[in-house]
Amino acid sequence: MLVAFSVAPSGTGRADGSVHDAVAAAVTVVRDSGLPHRTTSMFTEIEGEWDEVFDVVKRATDAVAPYGSRVSLVLKADIRPGYAGELDGKIERLEAAIDRQAGAADAE
Repeated sequence: MLVAFSVAPSGTGRADGSVHDAVAAAVTVVRDSGLPHRTTSMFTEIEGEWDEVFDVVKRATDAVAPYGSRVSLVLKADIRPGYAGELDGKIERLEAAIDRQAGAADAE
């Protein structure tokens, strides 16, 4: 399964509203998990089996908790039994489709 999630504290008391230290704590948990992952400016994606992925999400959420009075968690899952390597596979198929469309447009 693939899970995209974002976890951040609120009620941090920081005048600038920054949450980068808390997010760094969460991303460290993900990186230390050994599971395939990718972090972007808004979400972290992680791939693995249900129990291992949700264990990492829980531990990442717990790592953020000390940084504020509340924690917000946004999560989206793609559950596709029998598939692995989809963290990169989905992107590779997308890029191939874009290339095919661009090639077809160039041929017109």
